[in-house]
Amino acid sequence: MTKTTRDKLIDAMIDALQRKGLHGVGLSELLAAAETPKGSLYHHFPNGKTELAVAAIERVGQRAGQAFATLFECQADPLDALTTWLHGALGQLQDSAFERGCPLAAVALESGPEDHEIRAALANAFVTIRQALQQQLQRHGYPQPEGLAALFVALYEGGLLQARVAGSSEPLKQAVTTLLHLTRQQHTESTPA
Repeated sequence: MTKTTRDKLIDAMIDALQRKGLHGVGLSELLAAAETPKGSLYHHFPNGKTELAVAAIERVGQRAGQAFATLFECQADPLDALTTWLHGALGQLQDSAFERGCPLAAVALESGPEDHEIRAALANAFVTIRQALQQQLQRHGYPQPEGLAALFVALYEGGLLQARVAGSSEPLKQAVTTLLHLTRQQHTESTPA
C-alpha cells in the first residue's frame, strides 16, 4: 500500500521525535525524510511543525492502542502481553544504539505550559495507552487495574529514559522484572483458591 504524503510526513515526525525530540529536528530534515516538498507540509498541516507534531502524537497513541489490542488477543495473560511489548521496545532501543526512545516522552520532556495543543495530544495518547492496559488487567481480575496501568506506563517511560542515558537496557529490565513479579504475586494472593 502506497503511503500518502500526509502519512509520510507523520511517520517522518514520529521517527524524528523518537530520535531527537520536537525541538531537535528541523523542517528541512523532516521534509527530506518524508521525501516531500515544503509546500506539502503546509498543505496538510497549515499550522506547520506543531500541527504535524500533534498528528504524530495522535498516531502514536492510536498505534499503541492497536498494538495492545493485538497483543492481548494473542496472549491470555496481560502480564505476558506486557512482557512481549517491553521486549519489543527494548529490542528497538538496543537496535538503535539507544537512540530511539518513546516519542511521547521526548515531546513531554521538552514541552512547556504554552504548548497547549501538544500537551493535550500527549495527555490523550497516554490516556489511550493506560486505558488499554487497564481494561485488560481488569478483565483478568488484577487488583487496582487503573493504578497498575498507570504504574506500568510510568515505569516504562522512566525506565526507557534511564536505559537511553545509561546506554544499557538493564535499568528497564530490572524495574520491569520486579514489577511483573510483584504484580503476579499480588494477583495470586488475591485470587480465591
